[in-house]
Parts: sequence; C-alpha cells; structure tokens
Amino acid sequence: MSKNQLFYGDNLDIMRKSIPNECIDLCYIDPPFNSKRDYNQIYNNIGAEDKAQATAFVDTWEWNSRAEAEYSEICLNQGGVFDKSVSDLIMGFCQILGKGSLMSYLVSMALRVNEIHRVLKPTGSFYLHCDPTVGHYLKVVLDAVFCKSGGKFVNEIIWHYRRWTGKAKRLQRMHDTIFFYTKSAEYTFNEPYTSYTDKSLKRKQNYHTRVKGDDVFITSVDEKGVRDNDVWQIALLNSQSKERLGYPTQKPEALLERIIKMSSNEGDLVFDAFCGCGTTVAVAEKLNRRWIGIDITYQSISLIEKRLSEAYGAAVTDNIEVSGIPKDLDSAKALSLKKDDRLRKEFEKWAILTYSNNKAMINIKKGKDYGIDGTVRILESPNKYRDVLFSVKSGKVGSALIRDFRGVIERENAAAGVFITLNEPTKDMRSEAAQAGLYSNEFTKFDKIKIVTIQQILDGERIKIALATDVVKKAEQADDDALQFTF
Repeated sequence: MSKNQLFYGDNLDIMRKSIPNECIDLCYIDPPFNSKRDYNQIYNNIGAEDKAQATAFVDTWEWNSRAEAEYSEICLNQGGVFDKSVSDLIMGFCQILGKGSLMSYLVSMALRVNEIHRVLKPTGSFYLHCDPTVGHYLKVVLDAVFCKSGGKFVNEIIWHYRRWTGKAKRLQRMHDTIFFYTKSAEYTFNEPYTSYTDKSLKRKQNYHTRVKGDDVFITSVDEKGVRDNDVWQIALLNSQSKERLGYPTQKPEALLERIIKMSSNEGDLVFDAFCGCGTTVAVAEKLNRRWIGIDITYQSISLIEKRLSEAYGAAVTDNIEVSGIPKDLDSAKALSLKKDDRLRKEFEKWAILTYSNNKAMINIKKGKDYGIDGTVRILESPNKYRDVLFSVKSGKVGSALIRDFRGVIERENAAAGVFITLNEPTKDMRSEAAQAGLYSNEFTKFDKIKIVTIQQILDGERIKIALATDVVKKAEQADDDALQFTF
C-alpha cells in the first residue's frame, strides 16, 4: 500500500471488497454502543421507555430486511467464512433476545468482527472499545471469533475518567471498557511503563530481596518505571481542549497513542473501521504508522481530511487515497439512490459539505425540515450573523420548488439560499431565482437564491460567499474567538 487510505461507505462492504487477507497489524474500533445517549444509540427490546427512545435512532438499529439477511448469512455460513461457534452463538442470542434492535446490532457487529479477524495479520492485535451496557455481549462475540480460531484474549482495559454525570439512582458511571485480543499467541507488544512518581521514588531501592526457605532471590528494579496496568487514567476531552472538534464521541489522542505504541511499530499498518472524527488515523500519522480508515458518513470523511491537513499541513493529503466519494455524475446518482436507511441523507451531506468547503452545518433534525438541509453563517455586521440556507434535490425539479424555497428563506429571516439539484434546472427555475434579487451587506453581495447543479460541484465550483466562521473547529485553533473568512 503506497498511500494511506480513507474510505467512505459501509465498512463491511469495503472490508470485503478492498482489504485483503492478513494485511493489518493493529485494528482499533469505537463502534456505536448502547450508551442511552442521543447519538449512536442501541436499545434493548423491552419496555415502553426503550421503545420510545428507539425512535431517535431507528434508522440504524432496527430489525428489518437487511438485519434478517445478515442474520441468515451468519446462520447459514454463507461463503464458508464463519466458524460454527459464531453461528451457534448468534442463533442462541436470537432465542434469548428475539429479533429486535439489540439483536440487529449484535448481528451487525458479529459480521464486522469476523471480517476484522480475516484482515489481521497472524501477529495482529485488535482493540474493541465499548461501555458496560453491551460489553458483555460483545465479549462473547469476540471469544467466538478469536479464541475458537487460535486467537487470544489478552486484557480487559478499563479507561477511567471523571465527568459530571448528573444525579441518578445509581453509582456514577466513570469508565469505558476496551477489549484487547490477538489473532495468535505471537503478537507485537511494546510493554508500556508509567514513570516513577515522587512517592514511588522514595520507596525505590536498587535491589529487591525476597527470601524463600533457605534461598535468597535478588532482582534488580526496572529503571524504565512502573509496568503499566489495565486501568488507564486518561482525562476526557473538555470543552476547552485544543483537540476538541465538536464530534460527540471523540476520544482523546492520549488513549489512542497508548494503544498504537503498545501494539504496533513504525511503518506498521493501523486500521479503524469506524473512524468517526479520525483520532486513530491522526495519531497513526503522528507516530509514523501507515493507516486505513472507514466511515459511513461524509461528515466524518470531510472532518478527517480537514483535521489532518490542519494538523500536519496540506501536503499530508497528497499521501491519502480517498475512495467512495462521487467523482462523476453517475456515482453521484448512485449515492442519491441508496436504499439503505443509514445512507439516505448522505447524498445531501456530500453535496452541501463539498460545495461549502466543509463549512456548512447539516440539518439532522428528525421529521419535517421544511426543505432546509443545511446552513452556513455569514457576518452581516459587527456582532450580528445571518444564515444562508441549503436545499438539495435529487429528483424532478421545477419552478414551484424555487418559490417554496424563497418562502422558507423569508420565513426563517435568512440572508439567502443555495438550491442544489442533481438534474438540470429549467429556464423557469432560473427566472424564479433571479426574481428574488440580491442580498448585500457591508462585507459582501450575492444572489438571494443561487441554483447550483451537482455537475457544477463535480467540476469544482465552490461557495464564494464570505463565511463568518468555520463550523468544524480547527484541529489546532490558535484563537477560539477569531473569525475565519473564506472568499
């Protein structure tokens, strides 16, 4: 692999099509888990409260035709890629849990863990990050995939942190769990050490002496420090952290640095199949490892590219091959026609974020959005901001849509709007947009309604409005209060 690789799409499909057998030295994943939060949530199958909460994330984890097909794939061992213990386990889970959101999640994870096992080198290591809500289920899945095939469970790592959790009738939850497995008994392990504290230095002697019967054992003290244990005290990212990117499940670089240093060497290939905002790949880049990252949302892909270029310079992108992003009209149409619920808004996200140079905010509200798919913010006057709205259409378009969009702009008291269309706009649409006139302030002037085609975006057209601030915080922002302008 000559370049680092960033893939946009479903990690199961990508692993099967694009990642060969036994090529990965280290894989870390931080997949969605049953956190009971309003992002990446998995819910149990019982109780009215669970049923009500599940609607917030039903797009991803529900028992549907896709879940049924994936379940059958494991149970019938299609392709001969599953150990019998894996199919027996999944069928056993189904008897206990029934076919619901949790079972859909476990089927999805079993498929992906099985593929990760395939792509790991015989000396490779795997870390799965979870919390106590579904960790017990995932641990059994990992045992079935790894330990039944000559692999090894090495450690259950507890990442302990402090945070404000509010009041509840339970102990405060202050840790995540990271399961550490290897594909065989031979694996890379660079043992980590914690530096001596002042207190431990006072106790430290040049030699430890132990007496057993008539024998005296003398062992020298390790000068590297204290061997690390399986409870890691690493702070969460607070709101003022320079690392913070506004990504809800972002993990601190210190956590990934410890894992990558411990289970890989310079030049090794590190893989993250749920790479989110890119902490794994950013740390791998810093530590001179090669890397592969996959994420199913275009927001994550755009954020990772932005994060890496700001942290390591624009030249870093020359060594990254990005796959899965539409490169022509046919691939853009294919993205717009995705039937998978998880991908149904990805066409809109890709179009808006690409045209706005990754500076737009995507509208993720559930239910009726009144045609508002995203926004960017402009500085209208000192200390006053206005929104520019985005509406994206992949189907048939006409002048009525422009009139409706104009009404939305006026109702929302927005400065202007950008109407993105996959199909060519009609003459009446352009006339309707022109009738809206111009917006101007002391900084800039532009069309009240601008129509942009997907072909124009593919040809390189980008927003030329002066934007007040980057929506995605810079990875290393020198001044949080500074305004960033793009012309």
